[in-house]
Amino acid sequence: MISVAIDGPSGAGKSSLAKRLAKELGYLYVDTGAMYRAIGLYALRAGADPQDAAAVLALLPGIRIELAYVGGAQRVFLNGEDVSEAIRTEAVGMAASGVSAHQGVRDFLLELQRRLARTHDLLMDGRDIGTVILPNATVKIFLTASAEARAARRLAQLLQKGQTADYDTVLADICRRDRQDTERAAAPLRQAPDAVLVDTSELDFEQSFQALKAIILARV
Repeated sequence: MISVAIDGPSGAGKSSLAKRLAKELGYLYVDTGAMYRAIGLYALRAGADPQDAAAVLALLPGIRIELAYVGGAQRVFLNGEDVSEAIRTEAVGMAASGVSAHQGVRDFLLELQRRLARTHDLLMDGRDIGTVILPNATVKIFLTASAEARAARRLAQLLQKGQTADYDTVLADICRRDRQDTERAAAPLRQAPDAVLVDTSELDFEQSFQALKAIILARV
């Protein structure tokens, strides 16, 4: 099986690029961030502090996460409920960053993620795919961009969805998530030694897509 691991900070464009790459190459796309967001959403709904490891781990036995393709798009189901839209709020994003810092949560999802890689050619994106989840991935890419570029892109996405947001707040959230993701004890965000670094600060989506596609095709 061919596996492509794309890691990088929040707002780097991993999911959008990974979805198009998977469709172009005919690979299964696995959005690991969506899995953590689903747990973060469950914790918020349960009134648990995402930063409280004991509180979050106590919830795990009641969580069932499934990925399914409906109309050609990946949908995320939490205990049978389609939460694909509900998990995309800023609050759930911060909760996802909180719960992902707990080793028990990572262990809870690890076998599901590795099982998918054993049975499909796939493209998986997240924070620790090439370092922890798929250390033997066929291709590893570390996708990044400046915090300012990522904040501008995120702001445009939010405004396009009709949500109220401002640049300074979005930038502060991006920087806070970067700190959480790089400083956490469990599988912190970092570039794998054998990953190809791609900085898209000065690239548009199409240029970024072509750059990643070329890297993948040169290695599979």
